[in-house]
Amino acid sequence: MRALTIQRQGDPVLPNIKFVSDFPSPTAGRGEVLVRTEAAALNHLDLWVGRGLPGIDLRYPAISGSDGCGVIESVGPEVDPSWIGRRVLLNAAVPKVSPLRPDLRPAPPDIFMIGEHGPGCLAEYFVAPVGNVLEVGDCDPIKAAAFGLSYLTAWRMMVVQAGLRSGMQVLITGIGGGVALAALGIARHFGCETIVTSRHQEKLELARGLGANHTVLDVGQDWSKEVRQCTKKRGVDLCVDSVGKAIHGSCIKSLARGGCFATCGATTGSDATTDLTRVFWNQLRIVGSTMGDMREFREVLALFQSGSLTPVVDQVFSAERGADAFARLEAGQQFGKLVVDWRTR
Repeated sequence: MRALTIQRQGDPVLPNIKFVSDFPSPTAGRGEVLVRTEAAALNHLDLWVGRGLPGIDLRYPAISGSDGCGVIESVGPEVDPSWIGRRVLLNAAVPKVSPLRPDLRPAPPDIFMIGEHGPGCLAEYFVAPVGNVLEVGDCDPIKAAAFGLSYLTAWRMMVVQAGLRSGMQVLITGIGGGVALAALGIARHFGCETIVTSRHQEKLELARGLGANHTVLDVGQDWSKEVRQCTKKRGVDLCVDSVGKAIHGSCIKSLARGGCFATCGATTGSDATTDLTRVFWNQLRIVGSTMGDMREFREVLALFQSGSLTPVVDQVFSAERGADAFARLEAGQQFGKLVVDWRTR
């Protein structure tokens, strides 16, 4: 099959990306479906896979990709054959089933991530448990692939973990990435007042066009005062962040009393220094979040299918030009999702 492969780990990632036409095709195992990929979107996770994020145990050359939409080609044992021919969207976060022990209290399940811990969607075919796909009917596969993981991540982060409510004031950092733009869409859906940051003025202007109420240009300064000016010195109810170390202090200082800092990533480093006095004195909450389960996936996908939430697509690439998508992602040039269209040759 055709595939975009990461030949070996390294930084930068781009030199190790290679399009091939003879990669071995997968087959569906017990409880699995084989999906003929129509569209697959990139995430920052694809760069971590290329660089060798700790805990990644893939064989190289590897296929990354955790956002895929396509048509089920075949099914494995114990899967209803009526799935064949249906267009589906993937939730790449597969819960790991741990055996119950009498001396250990149960905890939320860990996950196996398709595209990180095993082969992903940046290929002509991918395999997934039938319990991790949802039928999406006649939707646009490009938009569906662009929607999946980013909106699921933002939904769990904001609604489930942070308790987003209508009318809140919400700060979203690093606007332009998939999760940040998904967060902006969800915040607007809830009628929230939004403040977004970016290092690029053009991205702030584009965010204004999508309905962001306030914008803050990040040139390396402590921009919390600017955020507070936007809120008449009150601060925000929720800060949605995946940037991490470089801006953590500004995020914490931007929160109102009782506010919540929600993180789903740390692209600039995880060893941030925080202000515990501010945290306890202002009764702040810090919550972590990653991916989401199938119940949450159904909730947010319903808003996509009704037209209430629409992803921003930066560019669409043919599979043969997939390396160009990696180049744009690694350079941080995108505003929205980068999608590979596997239907074209």
